[in-house]
Amino acid sequence: MALTQRQAPAGGFGNIARAFAHRNYRVYIGGNGVSLIGLWLQRVAVGWLAWTLTYSGTWLGLVALADFLPVLILSPFAGVLADRRDRVWIIRMTQLCGCAQASLLALLVATDTITIELLFALVLLLGIASGIAQPARLALIPSLVDRESLASALAINSIIFNAARFIGPAIAGVLIAGVGTAAAFAGNALSYLAFQVSLALLRGLPPLPPNERQNAVRASIEAYAYVSRHKGIGPMLLLFVATTIGTRGFIELFPGFADQVFARGPEGLAILTSTVGLGAIGGGIWMVLRPAIAGLAGVVLGATLAMSLAILAFTATDLFYLALPSVLVAGAAMTITGTGAQTLIQAAVDPRMRGRVMALYGMIFRAGPALGAVLIGTASEHLGLRLPLAIGAVASCGFWLVARLRHKAIAAALEEPPRPAAGPAEAASSERGG
Repeated sequence: MALTQRQAPAGGFGNIARAFAHRNYRVYIGGNGVSLIGLWLQRVAVGWLAWTLTYSGTWLGLVALADFLPVLILSPFAGVLADRRDRVWIIRMTQLCGCAQASLLALLVATDTITIELLFALVLLLGIASGIAQPARLALIPSLVDRESLASALAINSIIFNAARFIGPAIAGVLIAGVGTAAAFAGNALSYLAFQVSLALLRGLPPLPPNERQNAVRASIEAYAYVSRHKGIGPMLLLFVATTIGTRGFIELFPGFADQVFARGPEGLAILTSTVGLGAIGGGIWMVLRPAIAGLAGVVLGATLAMSLAILAFTATDLFYLALPSVLVAGAAMTITGTGAQTLIQAAVDPRMRGRVMALYGMIFRAGPALGAVLIGTASEHLGLRLPLAIGAVASCGFWLVARLRHKAIAAALEEPPRPAAGPAEAASSERGG
């Protein structure tokens, strides 16, 4: 049962203690934190490498798409897998694939045999592994803590992710400028080992809830039907489709902004990415300290508007130090919207649907920015980088307004206890009026 307002923790630093009281959660985030620093080392290195190989906004978008496109194709099946198979095993296998990919990238760059086509192919390989792993990773968190600690655990997870977004790019800027891009890829390969150790140390995880044995297509359709009927999850995910395409892809375009708009090179790229991470840490801390669930839908909507306006302000200047405050605000708002929306969906979803619904959430969250980066990057060949991103931010504001008009209904559906998903027989009975 979801937390009601009366049951929810009052907020404050006690939220942190409640989450860290769970051994499995402590073990998990320790290894995951190290791995995430490696992830951001590689993301900065991939972006800078793609830019220096081509100096093309289109290729920046295409490389970002290679990372996220597999989510669109694999997400339905990966969600079914996460509802039926050991989630820790899924994560471990895909992490091994990521380690191999990072090692090969380091070798190719060190031997000066890397090409943009090879980079695209290897990023696509990692995208496939990540697409398979993501639903399992999202669905695993509620298994590591009790329900009262879920919102705090997700917020702390976001803080760690964004602390890595701050630390990783800072290290990447130094490594790329002082040692070379290959060193960043090698560092990422080593970071996977810490996560493997933490996964091996998890103990006593609850069993998966029983699910009807269906083929993957039918099971995915069942989950999509459940989302479409839900008066809170469906609208929240639709808002995310619009805002992720319109605004969140701006991070993937930072290499172009750092070089063409601000003329700051790899150090400027590292500062932009780290500033997003710093803002995101602040947003995550705020989310940890606030009471869970009650009023969270309104918070998500407000942060969505703030993010869109901050990105619009970012496009309005070519002065680097005037752009940084906008990036900082956008980073905080992105964390608040992402953490808040995931908390609401995780609390409201039927446990039998968790893997599949979180696969859909993850698909939007990952593929949306990539699609936006491709659209904006392609348009930038004719319009420059700033105008297409500004258009996306304005469109995001329009979708926010539509969601804001439905705020009360969305909040009621997401902040109240969840209703069990209807099985096929129940759904058929309902359609007959039974």
